[in-house]
Amino acid sequence: MKSPSLLRGLLSFSSMTMVSRVLGLLRDISISHVFGANVATDAFWVAFRIPNFMRRMFAEGSFSTVFVPVFTEVKEKGTHEDLKRLTVSVAGTLGGILLVITAIGVLFAPQVTTIFTPGAIDEPHKFALTVELLRLTFPFLLFVSLTALSGGVLNSFHRFGLPALTPVILNLCMIAGAWWLSKHLQTPILAMGWAVFAAGIFQVIFQLPALRQLGLLAWPRWGWNHPDVRRIMKQMVPTLFGSSVSQINLLFDTVIASLLISGSQTWLSQADRFLELPLGVFGVALGTVILPSLSRHHVATDHEGFSKALDWGLRITLLIAVPAMFGLMLLAEPLVATLFQNGQFTPFDTRMATLSVTALSFGVPAYAQVKVLLPAFYARKDTRTPVRAGVAALITNMLLNGLFLVLLYALWAPPALKAGPLFEGLSKVPGLHLALGMASAVASYVNLLLLWRWLGQANIYERQPGWRRHLIRLALACAAMTIVLLLGRWYWPDWTQMHVIGRVWRLAFLVGAGGATYVAVLFATGFRLRELHHA
Repeated sequence: MKSPSLLRGLLSFSSMTMVSRVLGLLRDISISHVFGANVATDAFWVAFRIPNFMRRMFAEGSFSTVFVPVFTEVKEKGTHEDLKRLTVSVAGTLGGILLVITAIGVLFAPQVTTIFTPGAIDEPHKFALTVELLRLTFPFLLFVSLTALSGGVLNSFHRFGLPALTPVILNLCMIAGAWWLSKHLQTPILAMGWAVFAAGIFQVIFQLPALRQLGLLAWPRWGWNHPDVRRIMKQMVPTLFGSSVSQINLLFDTVIASLLISGSQTWLSQADRFLELPLGVFGVALGTVILPSLSRHHVATDHEGFSKALDWGLRITLLIAVPAMFGLMLLAEPLVATLFQNGQFTPFDTRMATLSVTALSFGVPAYAQVKVLLPAFYARKDTRTPVRAGVAALITNMLLNGLFLVLLYALWAPPALKAGPLFEGLSKVPGLHLALGMASAVASYVNLLLLWRWLGQANIYERQPGWRRHLIRLALACAAMTIVLLLGRWYWPDWTQMHVIGRVWRLAFLVGAGGATYVAVLFATGFRLRELHHA
């Protein structure tokens, strides 16, 4: 693939994803305004996170990374009939397996809730609410996995826009659930469960016309005996883990957060939303766009093309992710206060959510680069290496969770609480969820460093010229932006007491001034737009 088409694909995917992420932010603002941060919202975020975690594991993580290289190979070497047979066989097999998993999830919702939110067991109302919501949200896994399949097919034909736009449906349904449906239900938060259920069905339907246009739409068929289906399913097993380490980390965080003060689940979910803007728009977009290209270079044994495509992805990732990290860390409180502090969301909630945004922001460059490095392994059908890195990161995260939690508890808990039982104390000290964000960020760097190391050992990537110049420019531009944002924060220190309009224009000014400074210094130090076209 010529690099301009890689850039076009990235811009197409990113612009559609940006629409989805902005609506995702509006969705979270709606939920915060209507429901606040409390027992009910904690129950919903847990019920939504479990199928969402499995979606990222099965659909967007493991399945897509294995399916696209195999599909690209059949597309390059086989006939249209071979492609159609592969598509319907994979849809039938994946759909059949996930139908069973979904049925088990719905049937055993109380047991699943017990595993993931042990802290809710002693609160019958919260536990029952989480179970009820989980039964509504779990089928989303089946629908969204079929959506990911059709998205993978469309991406392989370089149609990146429609699959990236599809998540908009979920956000629109949830916004409607918060503002409209919740007013008509006896238990208002259940509106969010129904919204997720409906969105899953609508997302599947949304992509069908595009598949018909490609001549690949037919009834799914069980195809376990199809050699390529077996190859995909076999390769999926190791990638299930490797591509979803951050999601497994998030689930461990969910378990620990259930033991902390009420609202912790909601504050962590909101921090995740801020990360999804730079990560979803650029990190995931780059990984998605670059995978078909890397797969084709590997099939054609074009080592130079493979290195150039990967190098291009890594440079663009740093250009976006490093300033995003500094921007999010320095503007965490202004962002949370401006977007969420309204209705049922209080200044205390703002301070608590700010802690998790600040901690998780530190990991943005690592999260984003991992999204670009993983396709380099998957394109070569190497699914074992990412698993090894993922296991190390997961163990690191679990150990650091415990270590940081104990340290913060020792620093912040009053002596009277420390004298009592630890678990009872954990549920009464606000701010301990900061430990979970810190651990996740550090673990993501462990994952990145291991992938880098093994990428070097495999001799599959040759660094292109100009990296030193690129990094110096990046450092200078980020330093200038940081100074501007620090001055702004010094001049306007407390955002929780400002009027909404005051917050909005001040935040807009800071974002504009910081962004303009970053771009101006980049260009002043020699950066040119044509560099984005070199792959």
